[in-house]
Amino acid sequence: MLLPALGVGAAMLIPFGYLLARAFEADLATLQSLIWRPRNLRLLGNTLKLTALVLAFNALIALPLAWLTLRSDLKAKGLLTFLCVMPLAIPGYVMAYAILGMSGYYGFAHQFFGLRLPRLEGLWGAATALTLYTFPYMFLNLRAALAGVDPGLIESARSLGRSRWGAFWAVEAPHLRPALLTGSLVVGLYVLGDFGVVALMRYEAFSWAIYTQYSSAFDRTYAAWLSLMLMALTLVFVWAEAAFARNRRFARVGTGVARQATPAALGAWRVAAWAFLGVVFLASLGLPLLALIHWMIRGLPNMDWAQLGGSFLRTVATAGPAALLAVICGLPVALLAARWPSRLSALTERLAYLGYALPPLAFALAMVFFTLRAAPALYQSFAVLIFAYVLSFLALTLGPLRLALWGIGTRREEAARALGSSGPGAFLRVTLPQLRRPMAAGGLLVFIMICKELPITYLLAPTGYTTLSMNVFSRTSEGMMAEAAPFALALVVFSSLFVGLILRYEGSGRGRLPKDRS
Repeated sequence: MLLPALGVGAAMLIPFGYLLARAFEADLATLQSLIWRPRNLRLLGNTLKLTALVLAFNALIALPLAWLTLRSDLKAKGLLTFLCVMPLAIPGYVMAYAILGMSGYYGFAHQFFGLRLPRLEGLWGAATALTLYTFPYMFLNLRAALAGVDPGLIESARSLGRSRWGAFWAVEAPHLRPALLTGSLVVGLYVLGDFGVVALMRYEAFSWAIYTQYSSAFDRTYAAWLSLMLMALTLVFVWAEAAFARNRRFARVGTGVARQATPAALGAWRVAAWAFLGVVFLASLGLPLLALIHWMIRGLPNMDWAQLGGSFLRTVATAGPAALLAVICGLPVALLAARWPSRLSALTERLAYLGYALPPLAFALAMVFFTLRAAPALYQSFAVLIFAYVLSFLALTLGPLRLALWGIGTRREEAARALGSSGPGAFLRVTLPQLRRPMAAGGLLVFIMICKELPITYLLAPTGYTTLSMNVFSRTSEGMMAEAAPFALALVVFSSLFVGLILRYEGSGRGRLPKDRS
């Protein structure tokens, strides 16, 4: 297990190493001029403003949703929870497409309601699109934290004279800090690495600057430095989250009360609660669906069904092998970490997460530099594209596999070996059949994430090889809203499998929720 696991870890260092080498190719004077450009400071400010806005909007939406679906006396909480998570089926660039598609004379707001809305773009357009797509991540973290609070603590606070809101802020709110930090980290890293939304909204953040510098400028060294700056910014976010959580204790001192908290009667606030839920669902689900239906109707007469079918098949043709290879490569890493824990196995496991932690556009650009320098014949080939997919999403397979291996243990394999079976034979006959479900779950998750992936596909796909995500982005960026609608709708329907997988993990409590980055 050690050799293949170390091979996976070493492969993770390839893109980062070549990106670093490409950045330091220039002389000292050129490097100083690249690093201290005034534009870099403006890009940093724009990226931080966008991230701060999205995090603030996420908290304002996700916290009330978590409380209403868990603590209030509203009916149909299961359906409400499903609707709160459903926006994850809509990729961020599709949400941006929907917002752009509602404005102007031909937008659905004017066609359906007679309202000619101005075009929402720039900072506020990007923040709106990203918020409507990412708030489920914050919601799931906060809801899980609320479910873990001992209801006896709330009742004790109420018996000591606290009001319901006073008990919430005194007892429950402190227990939500870890979930708020974790959700903020997930959302913040997604915003930092997003490319599709900021590009469609014409907002000059780091990711869009990296792409424009690479695609339209001859100075690729500056593009490498921008990628390194973006990677450094993501590491700052990870360090900040760890620093805030350090030396804080949230554990119980007792076993707690194994029952649900008494639902809070909303009373006169019930109408306001339903109005809030209606606005959130209308904006996050109704808006993209109305936009897709409107533009789908306009583009249906001229729809090229052969092109739609070809894009779907090409998406599946790359996502399928990449998902299978990700599971195969993740298995030895998970086995090494679960069965033979050591500093070396821990290092290998951390390296496996490196590809997923890197911003996707910076990762794709690093793969471009690597192939052009080490293997020019493989540039824009299927081999490099699938290799990049595997490195980027392999970490998603480790959680289900590792948790399953911990639960299976080693006693059954030991019994099989005592009966004469070899080590590999015992693993294949006893343990591997029990890993089918976690392997399938991890592979399906990688498959759906690749279907929604845009930056890596856009930079590394062979010339003329277009997937669903590339068709949505290319047509929307050119203002061809009707032509993009069928591809966007197909992608949304396909991505709903991802939402079903999230709900399955969240409901069963057997796995960790994955982090999205399409």
